[in-house]
Amino acid sequence: MNSSVPKPASAADGLHAAEDQVDHLLGSEYEHEPVPMRARHSAFSVTMVWLGFPMIITGAMTGSILVLGMGFSRALTAMIIGNVIMFAYVGLLGLIGTKRGMNFALIASIVFGKKGYVFASGLLSTLLLGWYAVQTGITGALVSSTYGLNYVAMTVIAGILYIGITFVGVKGLHYIGLVSVPLFVVLGLFVAFDAASTSSASAIFNYAGNNGVATMSMGVGLTVVLALFIDAGTVTADFNRWAKTPTASLLATFSAFPFANLIAMLVGGVMTAALAVPNANPFGADNMFGYMNGKQMAWLSALAFLFLYVNLGSVCSHCLYNAATGWSRILGNHMRMMAVILGAIGIVVAAGNVWAFFIQWLSLLGILVPPIGAVILVDQYLIRPDAKIEADWRPDAFIAWAAGSVCAFIVEERMPYLSTAISAALVASIAYYAIARSRVAVAKPV
Repeated sequence: MNSSVPKPASAADGLHAAEDQVDHLLGSEYEHEPVPMRARHSAFSVTMVWLGFPMIITGAMTGSILVLGMGFSRALTAMIIGNVIMFAYVGLLGLIGTKRGMNFALIASIVFGKKGYVFASGLLSTLLLGWYAVQTGITGALVSSTYGLNYVAMTVIAGILYIGITFVGVKGLHYIGLVSVPLFVVLGLFVAFDAASTSSASAIFNYAGNNGVATMSMGVGLTVVLALFIDAGTVTADFNRWAKTPTASLLATFSAFPFANLIAMLVGGVMTAALAVPNANPFGADNMFGYMNGKQMAWLSALAFLFLYVNLGSVCSHCLYNAATGWSRILGNHMRMMAVILGAIGIVVAAGNVWAFFIQWLSLLGILVPPIGAVILVDQYLIRPDAKIEADWRPDAFIAWAAGSVCAFIVEERMPYLSTAISAALVASIAYYAIARSRVAVAKPV
């Protein structure tokens, strides 16, 4: 047989060729290798990627939930403490990504093993896909209930738009941030100050919660603050690997936590405390979107419609980007192809009203996710800062992860006044450090 005769091109070859051409046009996303310094982005670009992520209406809704459950002053305390913790957690994880140029899946391969990383990366990528579905469903639900439009149709339109943004890659996240952030700042401040004008500063600060009853403990409040972005914060390397310097990485993180996230929560919190609506529903009409439409001004309603799609488009595209980056590494595909596939799956899930399980979703994230980041931090800063991808499995990391999650579950069931997210991270950190040190002690010659 003449080996020089070329083999007929398969459909898979054609698909990969098309993907390569798209990467050449839009830029490589470096799914399977570190981002080289020549391809890194400016500090402004990475900052805009992060700034546009948490400055969203869902953050304002979360602020409303906290204020309804805790009262304004205690909710404010939870917001500040939670965001400071997030800055430390996300900032340290982001620096690992900047130093190594690796996405989360590659870093997880070092810590959990060449095969073991699939469990950590696969879980987080799937949870982030679920987060994309939740936010897409919220978009469709708010538009449907406000304008009387079909929920499924509005959800599908939103999902397709968000897939398009993600398909562009990290540059798409930068561009959506350039539009979303100014819109939120202007409209968010308008809502907060307009609502505050109906009350007084002392009345807002002294607001005691829904019907004057505080039902949420500080521990639960902190978990809600942390869990809102604990999944995306754990995979922060997906974004911070594009930063050129540690300073740029930390600046980008700070723009998100505490700055953008705290502003978003305060907009919802101030509005809720100022209006003091009995039995308010932040997922219904009692949010900044509903407030703007409640003014019954045609131009403001039109602006609110645009704002909702752009604003939630920012968080949805970020979550889909994280999910697609993780699964592309696991399956050996391109990020952009996975964005389309996963985005379509997310639309189907969103059409099934998954957003209604928002609080349960945050509780799940608070149990499963923090131990993963805690183990990575201890491994990369205290135990093996220069380690490479070597072992197939690293049982120590899984044992510590399990210990943290079991502790969080016990706290959730038996000690609800404590924070499941903080408990999970602390126990996982201590467990991993103790296991690693005990192995070193055993390995030393007598």
